[in-house]
Amino acid sequence: MLRIFHIVCSLFLAIGFRPACAQLAQSLRLEIPSDPNEAEAFDVTPLAEQGVLMTIRTGSFVDNTPVKLSFKKYDVNLKLLWQTEFKQDIKYKQVSTYDTDQYVYHLFREYDTDKYQFLRVHLDDGVVDTFEGNLIDQLDVKQFKVMGSQAYISGYHHGRPVVMAFSLFDRTVKVLPGMYVNRMEISSLEVDEARQEVNVLVHSLRRHCKFSMRTYNYDSKLVRTLDFDGAQNSLISGKLLPINQQESLLVGNYSTDCTPYSQGIYVTRIHHGDAGSEPISDIQYIEFSQLQNFFNYLKPHRQQKLLARAQKKKEEGKDYKFRYRLLVHDLKPTPNGLTLVAEVYYPQYRGSALGYGGYLRGTDRYEGFRYTHAFICGFDKQGKLLWDNCFPIKELLSTDLTEMVQVSQQGDRAVLAYPSDGEIMTEVIQGSKILKETEKFKLQTNAENEKVTFSAQDNLMAWYGQHFLAYGFQKIAPSRNTAVASQREVFYLNKLTYSETSPATESGKTTSRKNDGSRR
Repeated sequence: MLRIFHIVCSLFLAIGFRPACAQLAQSLRLEIPSDPNEAEAFDVTPLAEQGVLMTIRTGSFVDNTPVKLSFKKYDVNLKLLWQTEFKQDIKYKQVSTYDTDQYVYHLFREYDTDKYQFLRVHLDDGVVDTFEGNLIDQLDVKQFKVMGSQAYISGYHHGRPVVMAFSLFDRTVKVLPGMYVNRMEISSLEVDEARQEVNVLVHSLRRHCKFSMRTYNYDSKLVRTLDFDGAQNSLISGKLLPINQQESLLVGNYSTDCTPYSQGIYVTRIHHGDAGSEPISDIQYIEFSQLQNFFNYLKPHRQQKLLARAQKKKEEGKDYKFRYRLLVHDLKPTPNGLTLVAEVYYPQYRGSALGYGGYLRGTDRYEGFRYTHAFICGFDKQGKLLWDNCFPIKELLSTDLTEMVQVSQQGDRAVLAYPSDGEIMTEVIQGSKILKETEKFKLQTNAENEKVTFSAQDNLMAWYGQHFLAYGFQKIAPSRNTAVASQREVFYLNKLTYSETSPATESGKTTSRKNDGSRR
């Protein structure tokens, strides 16, 4: 996730020797001292056991200063493996990024034109390739993914959805057919490497809110359309996970009134040989009240009151409509099936203020997205719900709607974690059981006599095994002297380890393991 910070280019690595009192321990830390007169953009990409890639962009079209991209790849011990630089034409603005096991891609667009640039970084050696081409003008890009030598870009043109395939081989462009219609939104764009197919999930904003999955082959030809009738329950989002060569599971959230507010989750099996001429009706709908632990973020009396109200409505023959906005993560495969993680949020606005003459000023001023809790569900390969659990989120407000809760799977246990104001909150679960209630871990600095006085834009990513990456922006001052003049500002990157026993300090040796290819 891209974050903007004011920094200079000096960089140093420090190893933390502070013993861990909690299960989560800080192993390593990178710090980049900052300068408010310099502007840089950071992009941190975890590469599982291959390490981590840090992309630093300097310069700005607005300031008319040269733009430079610095790529730095580190191993799991945060030791620099290689670095390379690319001087970008100032006319280009970055639109999106995407990473695979072999490459990291950056999508750029020339200001107010239909000219795009695709930049590809080889993760093995840092070699940079660029590909230029023309798409369409006035395109509001929403998603960008790459499969083989084809780049797929989805977005909106004059309010209508469009998906294009750009060939990195010959620079040709194809528009995926059947998409450019009124009152339709793209839910997700997913590439299937095994079948060499692209799945576009869309939902109509017309009556009944029909949901469809449109599958295209590598040549951008429509090979299959699966329709889901929204007369009773309208599907809002969908995530696909292949379970064998012929089938995938489709999981997401649904509504009963054609709104973005969810009443529950659904799961259905997709047979890839189906022609899709008939609407799919074999869908399992699971209301939030059917989940054992969904409402555990509430205090007991509030939870009981809410469930009692819903049950009373049902006994009276009336529907009780839950109204939750969900951010659904990509599905995670497990030996027995899959895991679904979703975060519940709502837009928060600043309260009104009474101005002169009795007029309201400052009414409904948007502040960001407020997260309330995350829930996690386990399904088998047949789509049967096995268990569910809940992770309360307290006092977390983000200006961007992004995945905050990260999951580290450790055998049959899972460590859930999210960042908050320079701290990491964790919970350990085993299916529907909570093995360890919410704990708080404060990110440490490089020295015993320092303390963090300010933390902003905190981020956390599951990395590999039991390790996480935490990064963001901090102000640090001596613990005995907090004068402003003595403070320093840094961009930090911390390696955190969660284990049953306090981990020893990293030795600097890299253990050779097979890369599982996992990505955030």
